[in-house]
Amino acid sequence: MMTPKINICCIGAGYVGGPTMAMIAAKCPDCRVEVVDLNERRIAAWNSDELPIYEPGLEDLVKAAKGRNLFFTTDVESAVRRADVVFVSVNTPTKTFGLGMDRAADLRFVEAVARTIARSADRPKIIVEKSTIPVRTAELIHTILAHSGNGMRHQVLSNPEFLAEGSAVADLENPDRILIGGESTPEGREAMQVLVDLYAQWVPRDRILTTNLWSSELSKLVANAFLAQRISSINSISALCEATEADVDEVALAIGADSRIGPKFLRASVGFGGSCFQKDVLNLVYLCEHFGLPEAAAYWEQVIQMNDWQKRRFTVRVIRALFNTVAGKAIAIWGFAFKKDTNDTRESPAISICRQLLQERAVLHIYDPKVKPEDIRSALGVGEGDPAVRVAEDALTTVNGAHALLVLTEWDEFRSVNPAQIFQQMMKPAWVFDGRNLLDHQALRTAGFRVEGIGRAPLPGA
Repeated sequence: MMTPKINICCIGAGYVGGPTMAMIAAKCPDCRVEVVDLNERRIAAWNSDELPIYEPGLEDLVKAAKGRNLFFTTDVESAVRRADVVFVSVNTPTKTFGLGMDRAADLRFVEAVARTIARSADRPKIIVEKSTIPVRTAELIHTILAHSGNGMRHQVLSNPEFLAEGSAVADLENPDRILIGGESTPEGREAMQVLVDLYAQWVPRDRILTTNLWSSELSKLVANAFLAQRISSINSISALCEATEADVDEVALAIGADSRIGPKFLRASVGFGGSCFQKDVLNLVYLCEHFGLPEAAAYWEQVIQMNDWQKRRFTVRVIRALFNTVAGKAIAIWGFAFKKDTNDTRESPAISICRQLLQERAVLHIYDPKVKPEDIRSALGVGEGDPAVRVAEDALTTVNGAHALLVLTEWDEFRSVNPAQIFQQMMKPAWVFDGRNLLDHQALRTAGFRVEGIGRAPLPGA
């Protein structure tokens, strides 16, 4: 299918905007794609050989299109004027102040973008909400554009992303579905068709779903809330498994075999992280409260409370096992990103666990293969010279003289480490607390470790 050449601008060069636009540029060579951001350092990184985010396959994708039909710039207003379609992919963090604090999404960046478009546009645009936003946000954009004084009638569409960090390139190339919401008017349907034709150049038409604006906006929040709920549900069962000596992986396998339930997102761990799950569930809580549904709000808030409890519970297990004190003890930390195959640390369980251990006066030896040392220290609020946090260049260095090893991110490279080799370097008795059930627990026990996983009975040393 051939589509007439269109100019695309994406405002926001983060974890969504950068990869999404790189894929569109690769799959739609007749389109000109500009990614714009006011953050000069970020744009400079996209234009360099060291991209600001890590995703498997992303570097090759960007290299193939950059300079051909994919461009990164800080000149937002010029890019908006050139564009036929403007994607809005800015950050929408949870509010930290005022009405809706700790619940509602902070839409100041969305509002700023709408005002920029209103100021810069020289003809009607198709504006596509790509950011994670609460339902009815399109009204905000519509209102600002309608009062710009130029009389132009823009079309606002909702096209939420459903990417999983660590597999974003694969998700973009072969998505489960593409969701496009718009107004039920001739102009709205025409605008949606432009986006449908764009995605149809590589996505089968039966996977492209069209809805009204509000259904599309709400679907993103609800999808993430349902996934977060599954993780919190299996994590609640992991505590029961530890108490009864059942095995949470076996329980998950058994219930996941039920076709009505399925196996995905039933892997017990120290908790979920990332930029979306907590933010979207809290946003859903706020919406339920706003529309007078306190019981629904309390239901979804429990998902967050369970996730926080799981992280605290893991830390308490570590402290109790180490004779009720970790003060002055070296603790090796494997993994700091919220999941493997990404350098994103937003809402990472490792941050909460490390902070709790630092409050107990532990000394942390931390290693993550993709997160930069300065980002680790920044997340923990410590300076480069702080002796309480040492960032290592490899996994083996962290265990030197350590009393315990905590696995907090499921990086594949951790599987290949020799248990006997790391046991020799550690203080005795030596513990492994596997927060991802990643390692071979029997092999660790044979090497001499005391092993505690998530939702499994502890294994004493051999």
